[in-house]
Amino acid sequence: MLISFEKRERVHDFFLNQRTLLSVYSLLAITASIQLFLAGTHTSGEGYVYTDYNNYVIFRQSYFHLLCRKNIYMLFPAEQWDLYKYSPTFALAMGLLAHLPDLVGLSIWNLFNALVLFSAIRMLPIAKSQLSLLLWFILIELLTSMQNSQSNGLMAGLLIAAFTCLERKKVGIAVLWVVVASFIKVYGAIGFCLFLFYPDKVRSMLYSVLWILLFAAVPLLVTPFHILLWQYHNWIVMMAEDQSISYGLSVMGWLHTWFGASSGKSIVNITGIVLFLLPFGRFRLYQDYSYKLLMLALMLIWVIIFNHKAESPTYIIAVAGVGIWYFSEQALVWRKVLMAFVFVFTCLSPSDIFPEVIRHYFEAHTVKALPCIVVWTVIWVEIMRMKTPSINQ
Repeated sequence: MLISFEKRERVHDFFLNQRTLLSVYSLLAITASIQLFLAGTHTSGEGYVYTDYNNYVIFRQSYFHLLCRKNIYMLFPAEQWDLYKYSPTFALAMGLLAHLPDLVGLSIWNLFNALVLFSAIRMLPIAKSQLSLLLWFILIELLTSMQNSQSNGLMAGLLIAAFTCLERKKVGIAVLWVVVASFIKVYGAIGFCLFLFYPDKVRSMLYSVLWILLFAAVPLLVTPFHILLWQYHNWIVMMAEDQSISYGLSVMGWLHTWFGASSGKSIVNITGIVLFLLPFGRFRLYQDYSYKLLMLALMLIWVIIFNHKAESPTYIIAVAGVGIWYFSEQALVWRKVLMAFVFVFTCLSPSDIFPEVIRHYFEAHTVKALPCIVVWTVIWVEIMRMKTPSINQ
């Protein structure tokens, strides 16, 4: 029996309803946390016992290491299997969760990531129905990030929120979100590029200095000044050493796995920076909303595909950029094809939809990155081809 038009409309309205989406985002965050917690532990070759929510353990333990005045950027193999790579300020902030049972803290952490991104996207000045579709589109990629207890949903949300605050002339709040993002992951500082498109640049700089000094100094609440300086020095050293370790799911990783390029990382990085900066030369488009939205999408994708440490969970940031590009423009056939390309080979490629042998092939050949590289190129061309308004306009 055919479903009546009224029933179809009710189903349609239900799935596009913001409350429905909020419930789905919240439930998915909690479910992912419970799944990680119940997965148990596994033992490394060296005999150390680790959980499947190791990233959260790293964040939690960084707080205790900071309190004990240890080098928070060294390896602690008896506790975690990777380095802590965020700021001392973020380590202090994790004290809000560190004393909670892991299941509770992990659930709050994933829920926070999901809801920040959900709220930021809801603030975008795009039609509500399109925003709902955008939220559905990025959901699987967000789940990938939460299943790794990563901070990438939070990062994407903060950068998008900075843009929406600038559009609403809330300069101080916009600066705050970019500074928070920068003190989580250094590449969050890319958000400062958004301020080029808006007035009140002196206010923006003053707010930036204020927030940066405040966030840089707040760990002094628990650690002496000379120890904090030492921690920042250790952070810089760790990041410098980390720079040359891998190619990641990036442009360089794609060139390496597809074409055998094993050198030239510096050339690729410089080329990426030059290509990124060229659209900022369209000065006469700075007041054009479509241009600014495309630049936001361009930035969100660029910061991942040219990141030598990009991994599968970080792609929620890039996929959010792809979604903003698509759902803010006319849904032409070729755009739909590109979106399907991203959804299948970026969002679904690490999932159990594909057999394990295919998943391994995709991972080994950096397939996840390719659709986002293609979309980024398309956005770049669209920006460079945008018509400049006449002087009389």
